[in-house]
Amino acid sequence: MTLIQKLAVAYAFLFFGVVAIGYIPAFNDADGNLFGLFSLQWYDDLLHAFSGVWALAAAFISHRQAVFYFKLFGSVYLFDGVLGLITGSGCLDAGIFINGFHSLNDIEFPARFFANLPHIVIGGIAVYIGFWLSKRIYDHFATA
Repeated sequence: MTLIQKLAVAYAFLFFGVVAIGYIPAFNDADGNLFGLFSLQWYDDLLHAFSGVWALAAAFISHRQAVFYFKLFGSVYLFDGVLGLITGSGCLDAGIFINGFHSLNDIEFPARFFANLPHIVIGGIAVYIGFWLSKRIYDHFATA
């Protein structure tokens, strides 16, 4: 199993953990907001579980599929995080289509930032793995 495939397995467990954390009362406030920032609905859990299953399947299928996972998944998640930061609504939960754009006054900026930070970080790291790390590893072995 290559490093990229092992990272895909790590992403799978990360997403399974995200789903599990949502059901631990200590991480939710009185309003049901995870870490006091945002609420996760059943469709969010489904998206996160699917992301984990996809990562795990890609890891066990092949190195190429793991790289594809990081490229596509990372691009979509990073886009969703940046879109949410700019507009206050993401695309993965269809919020941009249902709720439209929010001004900075509608949602306090610190809450908007921290609500979108997970997708920006997770998507950004995945983009790095898929587009740069996988190429560096390939180039290293191709020239060795």
